[in-house]
Amino acid sequence: MAHEKEKPLKELHSVWGQTEADVIKALLESHGISSIFRGRILHSIYPFSVNGLGEIKIFVLEEDYEAARSILDELPKPADVEEFEKGEEEL
Repeated sequence: MAHEKEKPLKELHSVWGQTEADVIKALLESHGISSIFRGRILHSIYPFSVNGLGEIKIFVLEEDYEAARSILDELPKPADVEEFEKGEEEL
């Protein structure tokens, strides 16, 4: 039986928790981009992160990388959130 050649993956982002990884995965899927996670521990058994063990790397197909990067780059950064909250206080 012939095997299809595997398409190359490229690391898009890394996070420190399953929840954040799931949110990013859902965001990418809403744009038609599949992703997979790789990490050092199984978070359903050990739901913590110590010394890098809880890091989750998010990979996408190399052909989807630029689109996925653009989607993540459009997300607010922590500094943007702080500026937003300052603006709310002024209202």
